[in-house]
Amino acid sequence: MEESQKIDPRQNHFATRSCCRQPSLIHKNDNIFSHSCGKFDAYDWLDQIPLPASRQPFDCVEVRFKNNRKEFFRTNSDTQVHVGDIVAVEANPGHDIGIVTLVGEIVRLQMKRKKVDPAKDDVRKLYRKARLSDIEKWITAVEKEDATMFKTRSIASGLNLKMKINDVEYQGDDTKAIFYYTADERVDFRELIKILADEFKIRIEMRQIGARQEASRLGGIGTCGRELCCSTWLGNFSTVSTNAARIQQLSLNPQKLAGQCGKLKCCLNYEFSAYYEALKDFPSDDTVLQTKKGDAFIHKIDVFAATIWFAYKSDPNALMPIPLNKVKEVMAANKKGKMVPKLEDYVNNQHKKTEHENSMSQDDLTRFDKKK
Repeated sequence: MEESQKIDPRQNHFATRSCCRQPSLIHKNDNIFSHSCGKFDAYDWLDQIPLPASRQPFDCVEVRFKNNRKEFFRTNSDTQVHVGDIVAVEANPGHDIGIVTLVGEIVRLQMKRKKVDPAKDDVRKLYRKARLSDIEKWITAVEKEDATMFKTRSIASGLNLKMKINDVEYQGDDTKAIFYYTADERVDFRELIKILADEFKIRIEMRQIGARQEASRLGGIGTCGRELCCSTWLGNFSTVSTNAARIQQLSLNPQKLAGQCGKLKCCLNYEFSAYYEALKDFPSDDTVLQTKKGDAFIHKIDVFAATIWFAYKSDPNALMPIPLNKVKEVMAANKKGKMVPKLEDYVNNQHKKTEHENSMSQDDLTRFDKKK
């Protein structure tokens, strides 16, 4: 995409629908969609593989709507659509407008992965490519979403409802709107629906989402300095427990373990299985090594360096890094009823704290001043 075609997402109401620019009523909308403009994009690795002559093309396509909402629709033999086409699809009630993101055999695999049976009759229909009148009404509906969300927040606040309106998605035919909200407890919003229906003259649907889904929609930057995983590629949210932090020897500090959603960070699960398998070779945390100098207990474990820090009960502040194989030797001797003289004989002398030299004098505030 050329630089001249790029538009600030804050000025492009269709950026949440993977549109690089706003649809036009005059020019063709051939280049409105780009894989680089959307979140949770899927790569069609079957695109260059020809279909066998004896096999009919798959009759379902994947259509994308606002944010990460994607659904599958069945096409008829007379309608030929391609990736990036704006299409009118079946909705309840009326019709909705979306953008085709996948066609062909890759859609069959996507439906299998998401456990959607293409043989069932409940797969909704793709009506046609969007007409000029459909796009015009679609643009009008999308441009009202931000104003509707702010107005709804003030109405909910006036009713003293303990809920947060996160997002509003208008249907393509401008007859229905989905209001996404988060709440810690059950909310009676019947009065709110009556007021909204009278205010906006549309069909109202309230849909509750979790804190992780809210962060996925709003986006942001994590403590790692990168964009949030849930807003870029992570679509399935797995349960995260504090046990994942304990296994990885992390400090149980809620401020460091919590993400922007207020829940435990999803990335705690990324390396959990690797740590879990590695720790099977380590002794338990309550292991005590018996020596003639005294008993020693485990203070901390370094999984990658295969090193365990021990300290005598009589001197808990003096930590001794001992390799895992040496620890097993001492444990084997204790099991036979023998005691080694002292643990200092098994300390890993190569384990020293690295001191970084400031060769560039980066801490000198006058390093850029010209010398007279």
